[in-house]
Amino acid sequence: MRRDSIFYKLFQQYPALLFTLVTNPPENASEYTFDSKAVKEPRFEIDGVFVPPENQSPGTIYFCEVQFQKDEMLYERVFAESYLYFYRSRKKYSDLQIVIIYPSRNIEQGDIFPYRNQLNSDQVHRIYLNELGNIRELPVWVALMLLTTVNEKQAPEEARYLLQRTQQETTQPSTQAIIELITTIIAYKFEQLSQREVEEMLGITFEETHFYLDI
Repeated sequence: MRRDSIFYKLFQQYPALLFTLVTNPPENASEYTFDSKAVKEPRFEIDGVFVPPENQSPGTIYFCEVQFQKDEMLYERVFAESYLYFYRSRKKYSDLQIVIIYPSRNIEQGDIFPYRNQLNSDQVHRIYLNELGNIRELPVWVALMLLTTVNEKQAPEEARYLLQRTQQETTQPSTQAIIELITTIIAYKFEQLSQREVEEMLGITFEETHFYLDI
């Protein structure tokens, strides 16, 4: 499942989503923009960077990593990338925060001893999606993140519930964006099914979404 691209779309549509997951979010959270950044010499690709408004510089920059597979060198890479980018952009930002999103704790890097101080500081936020609560009781945008972790047996029912809830609670243009993300998540989860089978599963036609055009 292409979770990286799904989370990229989630944050692109609703950058403030990140700040619902962390303690002490900035007061101007709704004004942040989301992007990915490259750091040269050596070259790193940072998954997600949340940049404060330029007219409020210097501000706090947030680095985000979505990790769904075990990586025993994750923290080495994340801290190297983040601090190197911060070093090169020091005049633009007054502080940095790092957010790592896991499906569950058992995916986290095993040896964290060298980074015990950073990981226990107020600058690093480790988010475990399976500990956020019941998918039906979470805000819709947070529930979409959790939907990526739901097993195939449970996913169709939860997706239909979120579709119905979205149509009842959310107004355009957010409604269309959320519907497209739900259909994208389910289509990626069930890549072996035909378009018609996924449509029947959700009770929606892909012609109604931009995802149909992508296919």
